[in-house]
Amino acid sequence: MTLHLVLQALQSNPVAAAIRGELPPLGVTYWFFPVIEICHVLSIAVVFGSILMVDVRLLGLADRNSTVTQVSGEILPYTWTAFGCAVLTGSLLFMSKAEQYVHNLQFQLKFLFMFVAGVNMLVFHRGVYRRVLDWDRALPPPAGARIAGALSIILWVAVIFMGRWIGFTIQ
Repeated sequence: MTLHLVLQALQSNPVAAAIRGELPPLGVTYWFFPVIEICHVLSIAVVFGSILMVDVRLLGLADRNSTVTQVSGEILPYTWTAFGCAVLTGSLLFMSKAEQYVHNLQFQLKFLFMFVAGVNMLVFHRGVYRRVLDWDRALPPPAGARIAGALSIILWVAVIFMGRWIGFTIQ
């Protein structure tokens, strides 16, 4: 099955049609896309806000009385829950116009930046974070932690920027 056929199948199902507002008997379907988009934006806001809280602690700029493990332990469950909601709502939005999204440069860049943010997190956790107990209270944290935190902020801002730009390029 080619990518084109998969994308057509995704966007031709009744859920995608409802999200696009193409089910005439259900006048409420005109609200599906904006409601899903609002949920997506709120989910991304929680993802970014919670990641930002951990990142500013990694930079040594905030919550200096809490350890890195405390901050991340308290915050990251919210991050992952919101990320799951963002994936669900983003998938629904994607299926409504799959062929347009997959060929959209801003959409592609958003996913590239998310991928790099994931790699940054993986490198951080496989690297400097393995010795977190040695530097958990240290101010400033080690250079590797500060670099990971700064890069994370930059990448997530880029994800948000590209995500917002998509709305101006997909009709």
